[in-house]
Amino acid sequence: MRHTCTRGRAGARWATAVLLAGACLLSGCSSGDDGRDDETRQHYCSRLGTWQDMKARAEDAGIAGYAAVAAAKRIDKEGLDRAGSHVLDDTALAVDGDPDAEGRVARYCSDAGFETMVH
Repeated sequence: MRHTCTRGRAGARWATAVLLAGACLLSGCSSGDDGRDDETRQHYCSRLGTWQDMKARAEDAGIAGYAAVAAAKRIDKEGLDRAGSHVLDDTALAVDGDPDAEGRVARYCSDAGFETMVH
């Protein structure tokens, strides 16, 4: 009988751990950013900076703008927006000519530590 009781407690602990892990996954919590998150942000900020450079030189920035929006989609998909930022929406607005949105996404890159990649 004692063996059954021990197994029951172990099962209860296991079930609790599974429930907590599931709740964490659903709510988006994590132990912190990993290296891939930083790589994804760096990739996005690099693409945004390239678009800004081309736009500033009055070059056709269409492809660079598309690349920036594609990188923003990855930021959005992986949930890497910070403090309620709207990177995907703001990137699309910036590429469409909204200077306020461009400022917000440049600030996102600065806050992420990639301020040298954007204007």
